Order: sequence, then C-alpha cells, then structure tokens
Amino acid sequence: MSNPTSKTGIFGEFREFIARGNVMDLAVGVIIGAAFNDIVKSLVDNVVMPPIGMLLSGIDFAKLQWVLKPDDPLTKANELVAIQYGLFLNTVIRFVIVAWVVFLMVKGVNAIRRRDAEQADDAPPSAPPPQELLLIEIRDLLRPHAPTTARPRAG
Repeated sequence: MSNPTSKTGIFGEFREFIARGNVMDLAVGVIIGAAFNDIVKSLVDNVVMPPIGMLLSGIDFAKLQWVLKPDDPLTKANELVAIQYGLFLNTVIRFVIVAWVVFLMVKGVNAIRRRDAEQADDAPPSAPPPQELLLIEIRDLLRPHAPTTARPRAG
C-alpha cells in the first residue's frame, strides 16, 4: 500500500490528472482563447473602430469620456476623474465579436454531432459478440424443454 504523501504518490496522481484528455484540451483551449482575445482586440481597435470613427467626423472612440473632475495642469498628480464610455464601447464590440465566433463554433460542432448521430442511426446493427450468440443458442435450445407452470390468477 503506497503512502499518499510520498513524492511518487503525489506526483503519480498529478501526472495521471494532467494526462487526462479533458485537462489537456482545456489547457489548449485557454491558451488559444488568450491568443484569440489579442487578435479580436487588435481587430476592434485597429480595423473596426477607425472607419467607424472616420464616418463620425474622425472620432477616436478610445478617447470618448465624460469628465467628472478635470485634471489640474498645475499639479503633478493626475486628478482627472472620467467615465470612459468609449473604451467600454470598444470592449462591448470585442465581446460581441467573440460571442459571435463562439456561437459559430458551437453551431458547427452541433451540426457535426447531428450528422454523426444520423449516420449512426442509419448504420446496420453490428453482430452480437460471440458470448451473446452462444447464450442465444443455449436459450433457444432450452426453450422447448422448459416446463410451463400455470400462474394463479389474481382476483
């Protein structure tokens, strides 16, 4: 019996945990998701928003804000207090793009699953294993010799 606190026991359990397929798939998904986030951020900030800003008289959405307290230029400290709704708008657009891509991915996976399920339903049933065939043969041989017992009626 192994000691659960021994190095090989803990490391063995950890290795078994990491080697599971779903953990590795999750890790790959997180890494790709982080990279995808950077791509979407660049798409929104550098491709989508500049033409929209140009159509709206050259507005830079990243600089749109409601100033609650202006900065005092005579002090070194930044005293500006503002609600930066332009940055929020950029973030909302980024979220919509990511949500759309995830929706399309889920839709594609569901279509593949439905197609695979239809193909599985259309496939002829496979032959039973040899043990099951033997049991069916024994059952069929014993059936004519089985004694019939009359069941009492309820009532």
